[in-house]
Amino acid sequence: MKKLVNDPKNVVAEAVAGFGAAHADIVRVSTDPVYIVRGDAPVSGKVGLVSGGGSGHEPLHGGFVGFGMLDAAVPGAVFTSPTPDPILAATKAVDGGAGVLHIVKNYTGDVLNFETAADLAAAEGIDVRSVIVNDDVAVKDSLYTAGRRGVAGTVLVEKIAGAAAERGDSLDAVAAVAEKVISQVRSMGVALTPCVVPHAGEGSFTLADDEIEIGIGIHGEPGRARIKLEPADAIVDRLLGPILEDIPFVRGDQVLLFVNGMGGTPQIELYIVFRRAAEVLAEQGITVVRTLVGNFTTSLEMQGTSITVLKLDDELTSLWDAPVQTAALRWGR
Repeated sequence: MKKLVNDPKNVVAEAVAGFGAAHADIVRVSTDPVYIVRGDAPVSGKVGLVSGGGSGHEPLHGGFVGFGMLDAAVPGAVFTSPTPDPILAATKAVDGGAGVLHIVKNYTGDVLNFETAADLAAAEGIDVRSVIVNDDVAVKDSLYTAGRRGVAGTVLVEKIAGAAAERGDSLDAVAAVAEKVISQVRSMGVALTPCVVPHAGEGSFTLADDEIEIGIGIHGEPGRARIKLEPADAIVDRLLGPILEDIPFVRGDQVLLFVNGMGGTPQIELYIVFRRAAEVLAEQGITVVRTLVGNFTTSLEMQGTSITVLKLDDELTSLWDAPVQTAALRWGR
């Protein structure tokens, strides 16, 4: 493998240090234990938002720490949940007296470790709520999860819940907004190539040159089917079908369409995917009123994409539009 790393054991620590140096106007970092917080944390009287998970999905989650989004992110080792101690430390660092919301992707390690950290925080007098993101329609269970996986829809939960916290909503209200997004967002992805975890030194799975994996997880977990490579439009149709059937999305809905790259996919291909997805939605009478395209929830250097559709209403649209200033998303300030 060829990677721009030094010692594979130091990848996360060195990356977090570099992130902190690059974005010192927005965040500050703790090195022991490792976590990232917004530069003005804790914000008195504001609900704090904490998320995290295994590294390798950048800019998720550290790239979304800042005004209008997360107050803290806790990175674990590559594709490995952070332990309860740094989650607890991050929770304490952002507690401004109004409580803290944990936004957790539905992977077994993440759920257990955030739950333990929440219990420890409660013992220290911090009011903590947790929401579990499970937007992936590709599976109901996997070796990594109890139920559906949490994938790119997590970005939308963090943005919209972050805006609710920024406007001064209570902990219960912010949690309710997050749950509303979770109930109305669905995702599905495809891998064209595997990714290489630095300490492993080889692909996380094997695909022939003419094969793709439909329904892949963000850690390289198996999907629904391994098939021969198809034209982009056919692949988009395979991903969108299960998404639209799940809630289901219906004629007259207004949605946010999010086309996410898995780390190694060029923008030119993501826009080909977006073009077809928007076309299919229009054919079904579903109106795209907000968009996001780019590499936001990645799997190291995997080539592939995921499509996320969020059903919007006036409140969610307003919260999505609200100002945000993070390393990876910023508008309105």
